Amino acid sequence: MSIEVHLDWEGTTHPVGVLHSATRGASVTFEYLAEWLARPKAFAIDPTNLPLRSGPHHGTALFGALQDCGPDRWGRVLIERAVRRHILESKPYRDVDYVLALEDSSRIGALRFRIDANGPFLAANDGRIPPVVQLAALMNAADAVHGETETAKDLRFLLGAGSPVGGARPKSVVALPDGRLAIAKFPKPDDIRDIAAGEILALTLAAKAGIQVAEHRLIVVKGRGVSLITRFDRDGANRIPFLSACSLLGFGQSESGAYTMLADGIRQFGDDVRGDLRELWRRLVFSLLASNYDDHLRNHGFLMRTAGHWSLSPAYDLNPVPEIDRAQTPKTAVTEEQEAPSVAVALDAASRFGLRVPEARSILREILKAVLDWRKTARQIRMSASSIATYASAFEHSLIEEASKLMG
Repeated sequence: MSIEVHLDWEGTTHPVGVLHSATRGASVTFEYLAEWLARPKAFAIDPTNLPLRSGPHHGTALFGALQDCGPDRWGRVLIERAVRRHILESKPYRDVDYVLALEDSSRIGALRFRIDANGPFLAANDGRIPPVVQLAALMNAADAVHGETETAKDLRFLLGAGSPVGGARPKSVVALPDGRLAIAKFPKPDDIRDIAAGEILALTLAAKAGIQVAEHRLIVVKGRGVSLITRFDRDGANRIPFLSACSLLGFGQSESGAYTMLADGIRQFGDDVRGDLRELWRRLVFSLLASNYDDHLRNHGFLMRTAGHWSLSPAYDLNPVPEIDRAQTPKTAVTEEQEAPSVAVALDAASRFGLRVPEARSILREILKAVLDWRKTARQIRMSASSIATYASAFEHSLIEEASKLMG
């Protein structure tokens, strides 16, 4: 099977290469087109996995940049259910089948795919994104999927233009009143805490701590919290190339890494290297103090704003995890040698992020001040008293005490 790979860049859709995928199995081959290589400012769509050169790139799994624009656990569940109900014709044997099942208009990033040069970009739907006023209907459909009581109508609704994007929890792309796209993240019926409220609290605190975050707000739908995160991979009608940290470092989807390794990746491929290194260290310390344990490398992203160079995207997927749930949640290490998270280790590693100790301590003080004020911030975003109590151990713990002592 051969698939044309296109890229939206600076308002124009460019053919960049061809992906060949085995009919069965995971082996893939990608080759840049000669016309793309001949461009004066040609660049790699994935600098680690697919460096810019002529000739085929061979892989035993789908290349990182292509995997990034496909669905994660939630989207795969929807696709597999749709196949069982014969809503989708072909069974997804390969990772690329899941990527191609997503609606083109709402796919993350700027890559686009088609089989025929004269055909539509896949998957072609009517291009209509559900408006934000349909959140209740989308949440009802997601609940039905979770309870395995979904109808064909539910699946068509969720798999249509509100195509499922990455992540494990139920979500949908929605259109805001001003035309921008957003991701609505829904609760699950068996949630034991308000995940949406926790995420919005963390993003609000991160902004107060000087971190660039995705635009966000908490919406209550039928008495349940939904987090609404504005898409940052769009600039009006233009798509912006996106790459996860996992792909930037050339890691497999299940591999773990460290913040210091990500800092090295910024040095190699970054645009504003000095600024992004400092921003990354600020995010590292915030994640420690705010118990952001859902902190794997796919939850760090990069946007291409200058040809061939990658900049940190706004922070997203910041999820404070109460102590009782931390053992089951992944956490990106501070350094390659780290055994346990520590503010002292982060300070010792500050030079890897271009920071002198006085600068690092000043940043730590700013972050600590914002996190210590978490209860006031929670009330400002109208978190319930019960949710505030549930999240107490995420913001009142030993690392906070360690940071306070280090600050004197």
